[in-house]
Amino acid sequence: MRVVFLGTGTSHGIPVIGCPCPVCASRDPRDRRYRSSILIEEGGASVLVDSGPEFRLQALRAHISRLDAMLLTHAHADHLHGLDDVRPLSKSAPLRVYGNGGALRELKERFAYIFRETQAGGGKPRLDLVEAESGRPLEICGIVVLPILIYHGRLPVLGWRIGDFAYLTDCSRIPEESFDLLSGVRVAVIDALRPAPHPTHFSLDEAIAAARRIGARQTWLTHICHDASHEELERLCAERGRDVGARPAWDGLELDLE
Repeated sequence: MRVVFLGTGTSHGIPVIGCPCPVCASRDPRDRRYRSSILIEEGGASVLVDSGPEFRLQALRAHISRLDAMLLTHAHADHLHGLDDVRPLSKSAPLRVYGNGGALRELKERFAYIFRETQAGGGKPRLDLVEAESGRPLEICGIVVLPILIYHGRLPVLGWRIGDFAYLTDCSRIPEESFDLLSGVRVAVIDALRPAPHPTHFSLDEAIAAARRIGARQTWLTHICHDASHEELERLCAERGRDVGARPAWDGLELDLE
């Protein structure tokens, strides 16, 4: 299985518009972060997780030429608002979009034009919405995918597990029953907004603690804001999360997993 990090930034992205801070002004390419998203390739299938506002740019950079499905963590703008740009990838067949009931309802409200009859013109995405429920496995193009309930503040969102890999973004709490569903995960991608606490996201230490509880051997941190540079986060991870292999992810990072 191949995992490509299309974006690893928070809702503003980095650099943040109008921000003169050292991270936003950094020349380190790892400090330039699109909104968080990954592409999973397995057995010839190509599965997108979230479609943020830069999806078109992410797809061009990663040379995405087809999609077989999309997994939606939740319907916040930074995870959904690039949805219209799947149009070229849904011409031959509707793209299946999996998400929880609340996220799919919001999608239909924000992109209402997709679901009503309109005049012919530039086209619109062809979508097939499928409700996913935590703990109930889905088979997508021969891949078994497990939706997992996590909380983004008070909002229930979905993490996704394939084999011993899990993607858990926009997370501030993992309920006890979901830790059971994460048993055996060896490679975890976990929300770690910043070193300081935040009400709706894991901090760096909270993400590392969650990885430790899961039993991850390799932990990649995502949904990162501009409070710390990539280099600073590397140092903090080496000090605090060496036992779970913690490191900050970056845009363009590729993982080849057995």
